[in-house]
Amino acid sequence: MNSTTLASTGGNGPRMDQGLGAAGSIGFGAAVLVAIVYVAYSVYVDASAAGLQATAYLPFVLLFIALLIALGFEFVNGFHDTANAVATVIYTNSLPANVAVVWSGFFNFLGVLLSTGAVAFGIISLLPVELILQVGSNAGFAMVFALLFAAIAWNLATWALGIPSSSSHTLIGSIIGVGIANALMHGRSGTAGVDWTKATEIGKALLISPLLGFGLAALLFLSLKLLVRNKALYEAPKPGIAPPLWIRSLLIFTCTGVSFMHGSNDGQKGMGLIMLILIGTVPTAYALNRAVPAQYVGEFHSHTTALTQTLGGHGGQATVEGDPRAALTRYLADKKLDPQTVPALSKLAGDIDQQVGEYGSLSRVPADQTRNMRNDMYLAAETVKRLGKEDSLSFASTDSKVLDSYKASLDKATRFIPTWVKVAVAFALGLGTMIGWKRIVVTVGEKIGKTHMTYAQGASAELVAMATIGAADAFGLPVSTTHVLSSGVAGTMQANRSGLQMSTVRSLLMAWVLTLPVSILLAGSLYWMLSKLF
Repeated sequence: MNSTTLASTGGNGPRMDQGLGAAGSIGFGAAVLVAIVYVAYSVYVDASAAGLQATAYLPFVLLFIALLIALGFEFVNGFHDTANAVATVIYTNSLPANVAVVWSGFFNFLGVLLSTGAVAFGIISLLPVELILQVGSNAGFAMVFALLFAAIAWNLATWALGIPSSSSHTLIGSIIGVGIANALMHGRSGTAGVDWTKATEIGKALLISPLLGFGLAALLFLSLKLLVRNKALYEAPKPGIAPPLWIRSLLIFTCTGVSFMHGSNDGQKGMGLIMLILIGTVPTAYALNRAVPAQYVGEFHSHTTALTQTLGGHGGQATVEGDPRAALTRYLADKKLDPQTVPALSKLAGDIDQQVGEYGSLSRVPADQTRNMRNDMYLAAETVKRLGKEDSLSFASTDSKVLDSYKASLDKATRFIPTWVKVAVAFALGLGTMIGWKRIVVTVGEKIGKTHMTYAQGASAELVAMATIGAADAFGLPVSTTHVLSSGVAGTMQANRSGLQMSTVRSLLMAWVLTLPVSILLAGSLYWMLSKLF
């Protein structure tokens, strides 16, 4: 560390050695135990309600291990990413470090509980459709474990080095790696293994968000200097002395907002993976949303009728040769429209509608048909989504609305997250926030700028991060809390002409550049190895 770095030693920095204390540690351990028991009990209740009888305990043991690993990813995400949210309140003496991490953990918890699930399914849609359809197979388990192990390994490696890297980047890179490996293993081009349209959309959000963080935080800081002529806002905090009440309230508010938004956005990634695990191992209970309202069957039939009529005007009445599922799976894998695609979708939609009508309710679908119906619905939904973007079909705006309505009715049956999954992920993310945070906090608080963070700099960076993550959540896009907030801090330092510590900036840029290729390579290699073992 160069001579201009403000270290937390020497009495100038905040105290970060207080910990949770004996009572806090006991409470932490009790919360972990309660969360584990709650997960096990919830799975048991759901399986019993679906009429599932356990004939062997090994599948449930494997399920429990897989769920713990998935929750472990969110736990690591908690102390890896959320440390960014508390750095500003700690380094401005707004809250003691031990209070700040508990506070942040609680609002991460609330953010997860109140999330919509849009980000969760946006992440899952990057995965190859054929693997989603086979999620209960050996290939499906290889996929899930490769994703989780690769993401956890890279997060822990960067955390150990004190480098704020992105859990979002890591998970998305892992998904791309599995998709490419799966395509190559089946003799296709690696580019055929990923939904590149969705990947590009997410990639743009991840790329633009830190640039926005840097620029907007700098502009907000300069605006504050111009409009708010309070000298105390722009001075380094005095050691051990809390800021004035109004400044302290603003900083705590921004910390709260970033923590809540982080939980709302990042927590959903773990939810999506957990749903994949549950669907693969206990499809009877989790493959279909058995809690849809009674009018769902009638509404679904109306949407299906409208769809088949619309497709009829685009070749949907042609005869289908063979199984329509094979034609649609091939279309999604190769991304090439052929004369069989539209009639195959029309035929599959009719088959699904007939099954739903015969059973009268999703809750009455027999256990041995649950997975098949879900796969049919998922296949139809993904096909509709892609068909709507085919320029050669020239769908009118009214046709596009019919496609969207039909897909929405399918999503009601397949895209749902049980409350207990949200609670479990909330526990994991919230508890993870309370430990292991110090390395990243020190980097953000001391090693980005050459001067101590001021109140205005901390508030500007946090406000921009909160707004950016909230906007991304509204659009169902994942963004990196780490990149947005650390770039925001850098922006305020640059705007204040405080200077940046280039060694840290280089490390951040290196992590930003390496995260995607490393996680792609790691997850792809793990998927290949696990596919051979399972």
